[in-house]
Amino acid sequence: MLIGYARVSKTDGSQSFDLQKDALLAADVPDDQIYSDQASGKKDDRPGLEACLKALRNGDVLVIWKLDRLGRSLHHLVKTVTTLSDRGIGLKVLTGQGAQIDTTTAAGRLSFGIFAALAEFESELIRERTMAGLHAARARGRKGGRKFALSKAQVRMAQAAMTNRDTSVVDLCKELGVKPVTLYRYVDPNGDLRGYGKRVLNS
Repeated sequence: MLIGYARVSKTDGSQSFDLQKDALLAADVPDDQIYSDQASGKKDDRPGLEACLKALRNGDVLVIWKLDRLGRSLHHLVKTVTTLSDRGIGLKVLTGQGAQIDTTTAAGRLSFGIFAALAEFESELIRERTMAGLHAARARGRKGGRKFALSKAQVRMAQAAMTNRDTSVVDLCKELGVKPVTLYRYVDPNGDLRGYGKRVLNS
């Protein structure tokens, strides 16, 4: 069975599904087998895509208008299609870059293999750049990683203040210059250390 998926980025009505839907229908995807989302491709929460992936069965083919309708990134796209392939599900791209991909054919699988290799290459480049940056920072006496919002003295102050039931969290946060959600990463409501607080005091 052919099952289609369409996505538009804007939710304000300025974009229409018509172009994608017409292309899917022309590719013989049944109207009642087209799933859709109005969401940015970078968002994880796409209920239409989740429902579509759940509906697919062994032997089915997922049909999309363009590659960017499906994946958040090249790496995410490759992961999604690999998972589908492991389930015995094919992918067909109708237009744009990647239109030669049809994993139900040998040529299409070859094209997708090239995309997968590019994704792996991209990940390796990012990893190498990150490691090179960390090594360079260490050579200059700097440590990598996220900077802490609170100093050791501030963490101790927060510990002492939070053990006092009369302490106003709002006032304490103003004093420390952070938001409550940040404070609670360092200490709990009873003043006990949490993950970030322990890391600061052990650094």
